[in-house]
Amino acid sequence: MKLSLKPAVAALVLAAPSLAFATEYEIDTGHSNAHFSVKHMMVSNVRGAFSKVTGKANIDEKDITKSTVEATIDATTINTNEPKRDEHLRGTDFFDTAKYPTITFKSTKVEKAGENLKVSGNLTLHGVTRPVVLDVEGFTTESKDPWGNIKRGGTATTKVNRKDFGLTYNSVLETGGVAVGEEVAITIDLEMNKKQAPAPAAAAPAKAAPAKSAKDSK
Repeated sequence: MKLSLKPAVAALVLAAPSLAFATEYEIDTGHSNAHFSVKHMMVSNVRGAFSKVTGKANIDEKDITKSTVEATIDATTINTNEPKRDEHLRGTDFFDTAKYPTITFKSTKVEKAGENLKVSGNLTLHGVTRPVVLDVEGFTTESKDPWGNIKRGGTATTKVNRKDFGLTYNSVLETGGVAVGEEVAITIDLEMNKKQAPAPAAAAPAKAAPAKSAKDSK
């Protein structure tokens, strides 16, 4: 009895996960960064940035809610335009970058929010993982740079309480209040490159036929 595989193959295609329709984009480190802002001395905001962000996004054009995002921030690249403060922030009172050199985010859910998105996920900072929700503007439509790279971008914002991640250092002011606020506003600006399909492997050269010997010619 002859069996047909066509119905089985069709069923597998229909049951395949939506990532089959997703396009992968890699974060362009040279054009992406993460910023933060925190209250200082109860009177102003101190702003800083991390200059190295890596990761990827799988964007599903058919259903954006099935897209995924992963990002890693190099905490050692912190810069608040004050070297002594940056050294303190890298130390054990704050980020302890010798022990926890990276900050990571991995999405768990993507939802539409009008023209924008809400991306839920797990943020790991200072060795502690907590759920957070990012408000995302984007992802933008594709554009091509002068070198042929296909680009997309987006901006994500959220607020976290640093104490939730074990960053509890502070000092009390004589006038009341504390030196460093607890709420931290975070902004991540991403520019991404569309991952190119690998070039097809070159065909192996045809082997030359062996030369006939004098014996073969008889």
